[in-house]
Amino acid sequence: MAKRDASGRYVGKSAQATSKTKSDKDGDIGAPHRGAGHCSLPNIAPRALPSDVHPMRARLIRRHEKKWANRTVLHYHFLENPSHWRGSNGDKDAVRRAFQEWKDVPIGLEFIEVFDPQEAEIRIGFFHHRTAPDAGSWSYVGRDSIDLEPDPTQRTMNFGWDLTDEYGYDTALHEIGHALGFPHEHQNPNSGIIWNERAVLDYYAGSPNFWSEEQTRWNVLRKLSQSEVDGSDWDRDSIMHYWIKAGLVDEPADLRSRDHFPAPGLSETDIATARQFYPAEEPVRLPELRPFQAHPVSIGPGEQLDFVIEPDFSRRYTIATFGTMDTVMVLFEEIDGEPRYLSGDDDSGQSYNAKIEYRLMRDRRYFIRLRLYYSGATGQGAIMMY
Repeated sequence: MAKRDASGRYVGKSAQATSKTKSDKDGDIGAPHRGAGHCSLPNIAPRALPSDVHPMRARLIRRHEKKWANRTVLHYHFLENPSHWRGSNGDKDAVRRAFQEWKDVPIGLEFIEVFDPQEAEIRIGFFHHRTAPDAGSWSYVGRDSIDLEPDPTQRTMNFGWDLTDEYGYDTALHEIGHALGFPHEHQNPNSGIIWNERAVLDYYAGSPNFWSEEQTRWNVLRKLSQSEVDGSDWDRDSIMHYWIKAGLVDEPADLRSRDHFPAPGLSETDIATARQFYPAEEPVRLPELRPFQAHPVSIGPGEQLDFVIEPDFSRRYTIATFGTMDTVMVLFEEIDGEPRYLSGDDDSGQSYNAKIEYRLMRDRRYFIRLRLYYSGATGQGAIMMY
């Protein structure tokens, strides 16, 4: 089995992946016990885009729409009520270590545990009931946690089994990957996987998953669109990949008669992808947004501009973009040295521009983070506060 260092992280990932490739037919390296369950994502329909949106524009929107603005501080909270959502100290420690492992990639996001659920973007439960529909392990994907579940008493992530063994720890890494905006890798349309549909539906309907046909189709049989994976190659060892029981796959041939277990921990592709979406580099100096002074937006898809705002007067301000751009714009206030989310707007796929109206206070410090999805004339536009 894979080894971890004192902090709980896997060591020697490359060597493990190499040895696993050589002996994977034995199913004994990084393998969970055969009764291990699978993550079941909430069935969230894709956001509707206007019918006249160009395919290239739609592809860029889909690729980025659930990702956070880089340099966001994500706060997570372990829910204590109701009592059956409460986790053990061991389970909580596994989640803390998993957040740290993602941070150490390194990426430009921060993760901070908070003790008030109203301050948390990610709220975590540990409901282990075998057949309850809201049990199991699952997470909202990326920004869905704030867009679709704003109620501070409700979960945005749940763990349905023990996290203190190796498979449990990988489950924590997997669900946090969803919270960062990453989908299931076994649903990559470039995988070439052809499922034995009847066998798949029968298997997931039984123990330990007890899934409905709808859940199985959503989490297993459904193929992601090319826009969601951006043409990326299939990564069999991704932390976002299911383990696959023998007999569920017709193609590729090497997976027909043996279990497939992704190598433990974050794969090299997981790490490269996380760094691509969330680069760790800090801007040397943030430009200041001043009233009625337009700043040009000249960046490429997926890139981001950050601004600081230090108002001279307390009043309601409007911050808006101009030009033919699809963007997400997010406003934060610096509180005790930490940026806290206040408001945001996503204009992607629409005919209007991003706009935030908010009362800003004198002698306080604010940040605007603007991420570009697409521009009709690459990166040409502007942002202004008035």
